[in-house]
Amino acid sequence: MSKARSRKDTNIRSHIAYLAARLMAEDGVADYGAAKQKAARQAGLLDAKLLPDNQEIEAALREYQSLYQADDQPAQLRRMREVAVRVMREFSHFNPALVGSVLSGTANKFSDVNLHLYADDAKALTLFLLNHRYKYEEGARRVRRGDGYVDVPQFLLEVEGVPVTLTVLDRDHERLAGRSRSEPDAQRARLPEVEALLGVNP
Repeated sequence: MSKARSRKDTNIRSHIAYLAARLMAEDGVADYGAAKQKAARQAGLLDAKLLPDNQEIEAALREYQSLYQADDQPAQLRRMREVAVRVMREFSHFNPALVGSVLSGTANKFSDVNLHLYADDAKALTLFLLNHRYKYEEGARRVRRGDGYVDVPQFLLEVEGVPVTLTVLDRDHERLAGRSRSEPDAQRARLPEVEALLGVNP
């Protein structure tokens, strides 16, 4: 491949990453895959080999936020991390771990607080929510497990006006998480780490 072609391909990837980042920052597209596919359609790109990876999009998103959302995004992020700490303390029995954009630092007004909770029986969490009078909706999410995928329970609630998504994984998943870099445990933080991000004393 010539240097000119290589430079052109790099420019295309950077442009798609920028468009995807803008979609996430301004339109609330939450998924990297959906953002890059929509960005590719906007740019008329047909060659999937030129699509940026998630890391490139995240870097572009951070740059976009620093340039165009510096007045609001840091405060929004801190607010969501404060809510994450509150929920993690209250749900400590389920060994909560923070994941997603609130942890990575790219959360914005469209984001929710994503927490992984660990329990062998999701009914224990249902009872906890009922006993503490939380209003919630139930759903499910497909996550990778070994060589395949499994559906796991999700609970959607609102805390202090901030949407919170609780994904319930079993204890085996928790034990495997430390040895695996695969989704959904590639990056996670326990309560002390999130408190440290806020500069909060336990």
